[in-house]
Amino acid sequence: MQVFLETPRLLLRDFTEKDADILYELDSDPDVIRFVNLGVIKGGIPSNIDYETIKNITLPKWLDYYEQYETYGFWAAIEKLSNEFIGWFHFRPASDNLFHFNLGFYDNSEIELGYRLKRAKWNQGYATEGSRALIHKGFSDLDTLKVVSMALATHTASIRVMEKVGLKFVGKYFHPEIQLEVVKYALHRSEYMITSKDNITKY
Repeated sequence: MQVFLETPRLLLRDFTEKDADILYELDSDPDVIRFVNLGVIKGGIPSNIDYETIKNITLPKWLDYYEQYETYGFWAAIEKLSNEFIGWFHFRPASDNLFHFNLGFYDNSEIELGYRLKRAKWNQGYATEGSRALIHKGFSDLDTLKVVSMALATHTASIRVMEKVGLKFVGKYFHPEIQLEVVKYALHRSEYMITSKDNITKY
């Protein structure tokens, strides 16, 4: 198991070709994928959620990150206590998210933070813990200049996590593809150097 990052309760490890089953199980929960692609859902389930897509397109794309970068990508979140897969986190060039980049919501200088967790693990602080660790690593060990994240304006749980980890409100935008309002949050390296003194990096 190739571990990228460790927190008090989590291991973030590299994905492998054997992980298609656990990813499909995660995405098979309608509540988990309710906000995938900021709400682009057809018939209760996003049109791109199926086993063959995950196995042959999504997972290989994520594995390619390990070849392209030493520091950015997608990682499986493993709960230390149970050794259970509970979801994933990503920390990647924001330009890879064409859903936002092509609309001008992101630019080439930004690194996007994101995650997806099993419903049973919600409201236990795991999203905050993993996100804080990635932000800390990004600014402390990597050449990250700015961390960004976006959510539906009505997705209060994700917004709360962004605020807890120190990201600041940038703006609210109308997303023409989904006909809904979205919000962008960000944290610049210079801001981090100040706010990190106020316990932002504590898990």
